[in-house]
Amino acid sequence: MQIKTKAIVISALKYQEKSLIVKCFTLSHGLKSYFVRDAFSSRKGSRSVGTKMAYFQPMTILEIEASHKNKGTLEHFKEIKIAAPFQSIHSDIYKSTIVMFISEILHHSIHEEEKNEPLFVFLEAALHWLDEHDDMANFHLILMLEMTKYFGFYPDVSDIDMPFFEMNEGVFTPFHAIGSLTEHESNLFKKLIQLKFDNSQKVFHVIERQLVLKILIDYYSYHLDGFKRPKSLDVLKEVFA
Repeated sequence: MQIKTKAIVISALKYQEKSLIVKCFTLSHGLKSYFVRDAFSSRKGSRSVGTKMAYFQPMTILEIEASHKNKGTLEHFKEIKIAAPFQSIHSDIYKSTIVMFISEILHHSIHEEEKNEPLFVFLEAALHWLDEHDDMANFHLILMLEMTKYFGFYPDVSDIDMPFFEMNEGVFTPFHAIGSLTEHESNLFKKLIQLKFDNSQKVFHVIERQLVLKILIDYYSYHLDGFKRPKSLDVLKEVFA
């Protein structure tokens, strides 16, 4: 099957000496993995995949033509190009660290080869927002929380005035249970729920931001089988310390 679609790069793993295995979240077919032969080749030609290593940086948004066999094996690109070039994401240390972290979150969160167009549209818009704004200290926190809407475990806020957030059920409760956050942690989580990308990003102190991030990582672990602590988490904490 020949397809044309937008795709967000999740990861690129070197294979042998010159090739890559590129995992993409596509608009039309969800998660797909592609084999890129001679990705490190220096051969000329503007349409050569081998000349476009920069295209496979984390969270790059591509327009691709590809051959999909849909047999659970690696697929192959026919053509690739940047859908809309980022101006700052891959050159700004803070933004590049954020997208490295987010790509790892997605790597551990999306496992199914199934279309999720609303999630794709949300991610695309969020990435363009990040590219265009510099006040982004809480961007990754807001993004992680918002993504739970598309993964199916966004917190139930109908009782948000209750003092404790219970992680397993995703609800606010009047009593502290085994899986509940403390009252202080619950208040920080409530504060995050009220935030949007365009809100003031100076809502949390550094220690509070790290605590909220830990809460989100734990919340994902509760609700996604096989979710792993991102290796880039320590880098993220260091950069935003």
